[in-house]
Amino acid sequence: MKTKFACLALFFALSASGSTTALAHEDPAEGSTHWVSHTGPGQPTANQLAPYGYVSAGPEERTLQIGPGVKYVNVTRLETIRINIGGTSMVWTFDTLGTPVFSLSEIMPNASGVTVYVNESPLYSGS
Repeated sequence: MKTKFACLALFFALSASGSTTALAHEDPAEGSTHWVSHTGPGQPTANQLAPYGYVSAGPEERTLQIGPGVKYVNVTRLETIRINIGGTSMVWTFDTLGTPVFSLSEIMPNASGVTVYVNESPLYSGS
């Protein structure tokens, strides 16, 4: 009886430890173990991985004209804006979760000296 109980306890212990370690993987860049669910959809898209947002084909909500003397612009996270600077135009969606401030030159090389301040979207404020 004790042998059956010991075998059963060992079986459950090994089953539990095997199922939890299957969800972990080693990230050599970070040097630590991260818990990852392998049941979700595929890998993130390039747009989801872009820290400053992405070029958009959709309609813009407004237009920013960047001229001499402009030092900063205020945008809202997930806002789609047409940016005009020095004869160059681009429609950009500011999908910047975790990046509240960055240089506009990160997305438009001819926009040096202009800082982008990203406000949180009221859609996600929780009120």
